[in-house]
Amino acid sequence: MNRRTFLQGTTILTGSVLMMPSVIMAQRKSDSLIGVQGPIKPNALGVTLIHEHIMADFIGAAETGTHRYNADQVVEKALPYLLELKKAGCNTFVDCTPVYLGRDARILKRLSQASGLNIFTTTGYYGAVQQKFLPAHAYTETAEQLSARWVKEFRQGIDDSGIFPGLIKTSVDEGPLPAVCQKILAAVALTHLQTGLSISAHTGNGEAALQELAILQKAGVHASAFRWVHAQLENDKAIHLRAANMGAWIEFDGINTAEPESIAKHIDFVKFMKEQKLLHKTLISQDAGWYWVGEPNGGNFRGYTGIFETFIPALRKEGFTENEIRQLLVDNPRESLTIKVRKT
Repeated sequence: MNRRTFLQGTTILTGSVLMMPSVIMAQRKSDSLIGVQGPIKPNALGVTLIHEHIMADFIGAAETGTHRYNADQVVEKALPYLLELKKAGCNTFVDCTPVYLGRDARILKRLSQASGLNIFTTTGYYGAVQQKFLPAHAYTETAEQLSARWVKEFRQGIDDSGIFPGLIKTSVDEGPLPAVCQKILAAVALTHLQTGLSISAHTGNGEAALQELAILQKAGVHASAFRWVHAQLENDKAIHLRAANMGAWIEFDGINTAEPESIAKHIDFVKFMKEQKLLHKTLISQDAGWYWVGEPNGGNFRGYTGIFETFIPALRKEGFTENEIRQLLVDNPRESLTIKVRKT
């Protein structure tokens, strides 16, 4: 299958492995994106998968840690899939795994260097799954204190790795949101206003999405800073329209090309957004990968190339042009991920 039409002109710019935080901060004045290897020029982002994963540890915040896995084994398992993805024409891979759920910035940097892909990592906390992945201090600290932790990662790097987050990742179950998740959203808002990092929010349903947006907007954050992750979980397209018309990004990211119903569902959502002249607020991805910590050899790893091999051809059959496909995979991710403060 020929994918060259919309995959051309996507070079990569990576940061030096020896860059110090002060150098990274200085370069941000002229660069508006940041991956695990350093600043990335916007025109170097190229074809982007906005929501994928390398590894996850579902044991919970109280027990997770680097003692639970062998980093070399994770790299060995994931790298062939990333090389396959790079060969398929992808340039940028956003790993949406949060801290306390398997985020390992050093592994991501190794994989970025070995694969030639730009890879992004996150800051922020994950409040879904009945708050299983929140650390104890998320309940006792204020929104300002929580935000200070994430701003520190943005300014000084994650732990002592010298690696910086390129986005905020948070999450909630279905609405209405519990108090601790409302506080986390307030902290997310503060962090965005101080850093310009965009927000990916795993969201249980439309009610929760609208509540998240209300909290952010009350704090002065414009909806365009917000990606409604897993929007395909909400079947009421009127809520998609409402959020998109506020300025939010509507992310249909559960594409599983091994399941025909998944392809059909996602095509239906994307076609609807196109019909409503909101394709410019639409994002697509697969939520694939998943080296599952605790499972033998990481369990069943789902590759990343199905979107190029099956879903994009299906969009073409539905009349999507190369420019529209480029908008979904290049233009929209670049605009959404750009580091800039978006105020109401």
